[in-house]
Amino acid sequence: MEYRRLGASGLLVPALSFGAGTFGGRGELFSAWGDTDAEQARRLVDISLDAGVTMFDTADVYSDGASEEVLGAAIKGRRDQLLLSTKASLPTGPGPFDAGSGRWRLIKAVEGALRRLGTDHIDLFQLHAFDAHTPVEEVLAALDDLVRAGKIRYLGASNFAGWQLMKSLAAADRYGLTRYVAHQVYYSLVGRDYEWELMPLGLDQGVGAVVWSPLGWGRLTGKIRRGQPLPEGSRLHRTAEAGPPVDDDKLYDVVDVLDELAAETGKTVPQIALNWLLRRPTVSTVIVGARNAEQLRQNLGAVGWELDAEQIARLDKAGATTPAYPYYPYYRLPDFARLSAPAV
Repeated sequence: MEYRRLGASGLLVPALSFGAGTFGGRGELFSAWGDTDAEQARRLVDISLDAGVTMFDTADVYSDGASEEVLGAAIKGRRDQLLLSTKASLPTGPGPFDAGSGRWRLIKAVEGALRRLGTDHIDLFQLHAFDAHTPVEEVLAALDDLVRAGKIRYLGASNFAGWQLMKSLAAADRYGLTRYVAHQVYYSLVGRDYEWELMPLGLDQGVGAVVWSPLGWGRLTGKIRRGQPLPEGSRLHRTAEAGPPVDDDKLYDVVDVLDELAAETGKTVPQIALNWLLRRPTVSTVIVGARNAEQLRQNLGAVGWELDAEQIARLDKAGATTPAYPYYPYYRLPDFARLSAPAV
């Protein structure tokens, strides 16, 4: 396994991390992802650790906290061998204190996560969404207190817009508070909006990408083909509307190239899609999920080799999209690119 710095921090994370969204199986959305129990989870953790996958990611909203509970049971007795990453801020109930990133809410959320995970600290704690109703100074001060108390080691954000992340980083610098070193983002061959603003921001500010849904919400598994219906067992039947939108024609163009490269390399479609991501700027770690050992082992096959420059160029072209204003001039016009295009 390859290990990388998480952004500009001193924390080493594996190129692939394990996403525990399939653990628990509570609720309509997450039961469609998976219903892994503690015994099954222990087996997946065993395989991950044997392969050098040392970071495990979850969130309080995954299966109403059951994901954290199952993960906590699965790692019992080996906490010092791994890193725990979790998230909070999204609503976990109907009450006025069940959402957001205010001080009261963050302290409650962290204490709950520690209890469910069965640990005394969280290695990477991320805000699952930007709270526009709470001053960023209050959010950062509360997080800084939790870091100083030893309950959190490193801080990150997730799904922030560029201005939201930059405003938070500037406030942290202004008041000497702990900075975000990670941004958990959606990024894939069929979802490249991250490249237009957030990637250059990450390069400039030392914020590493922790990539979620690297297979395009299950569309780059190798089971979806042009002119064919969705496989009967695909979770997209139940979850497509909840995930990032993907243009079908663009998807099939990418899958066609992935199929070609699979024939050339002897690798699988998802392995190639993951390997492409691992070569992208700012990417610190890519989160892979699995409902069983076979899926996990296949995803682990994405490391230890590299696509060549010509193969990467073919994938880049197949997945390319024209960004929205004001970004498109930097990618289409030579004068803009020469003067001030982000160095990505």
